[in-house]
Amino acid sequence: MPFAHRTHHDWRLRTRTLALGERTIIMGVLNITPDSFSDAGLFYSPQHAPERAIAQALKMLQEGADILDLGGESTRPNATPLSPDEEQSRILPVIESILKERPTTLLSIDTFHATTAHRAIEAGAEIINDVSGHLWDPDMSKTCAQSGCGAILMHTRGRPQDWPNLPPLAPEAVLPLVLKELTERLEAAIAAGIPRDKIVLDPGFGFGKRLDENYPLLAHLDQLQQFNLPILAGTSRKGFLAHTLAQNPSLAILLEGAPPSMEDRLHATIAANVAAVLAGAHLLRTHDVRAAVEAAAIADRILEAHQKA
Repeated sequence: MPFAHRTHHDWRLRTRTLALGERTIIMGVLNITPDSFSDAGLFYSPQHAPERAIAQALKMLQEGADILDLGGESTRPNATPLSPDEEQSRILPVIESILKERPTTLLSIDTFHATTAHRAIEAGAEIINDVSGHLWDPDMSKTCAQSGCGAILMHTRGRPQDWPNLPPLAPEAVLPLVLKELTERLEAAIAAGIPRDKIVLDPGFGFGKRLDENYPLLAHLDQLQQFNLPILAGTSRKGFLAHTLAQNPSLAILLEGAPPSMEDRLHATIAANVAAVLAGAHLLRTHDVRAAVEAAAIADRILEAHQKA
């Protein structure tokens, strides 16, 4: 994969504009859930909400996060579906508390419910990050268009409960499928009134792409530049990274035959993050902010040197 020439964009959000392309923007993941795949319950407890989440938010900001992405509902396989009201009860107090503590914080809300998006925007969020690409709630595109927020459109193949039974994808089929369906989601969003300069695209690593099916997508991430829109990559702690580590004979003694823990996926995540940046990603969504900031700083300098050579 040759190094990409990363494009530059002004991403217009609800109340401000974020320059993309000069350096990699780091989006810190804050799961306010008891059942997320990576950090279930660490930052959510009915007895302590929202104190744990606030503490983690401030920590990620101190470590260099440019954006915080708050989610109140897990989208891991077999996760328990939530009503929008319950989702809002988790995230709205955290939005309020973060913005009271740090009023200039850029907040993104990870939701596929239009009513949750609407209430989060009213509370001060700038970005809606919908893992379904506005497929799962027909009102989402209209909500984003009317609010003027930034919109992240992610590619998802099926719903979480479908993933274990999806037919496999041939390596050469992964990228064409993602490009085709992202094109459809983008056209629908624009037709609903969302301006192009408010949209970021995410190929959706792990969302309906099983294990090694993710590598053709990462290897050819630069092909998403054909949309001339910013690209977000979210490989953090994903299962396909763990699967690769578990198969590596050099790690057999260390891992003792077990899949690597979330903490043991850090170095693999860093490698995937660097690959994504060198392929032209503008934003990285990550659980481990400082590691992502440091890795992106080096990758950014490599890109800069390549473009000047």
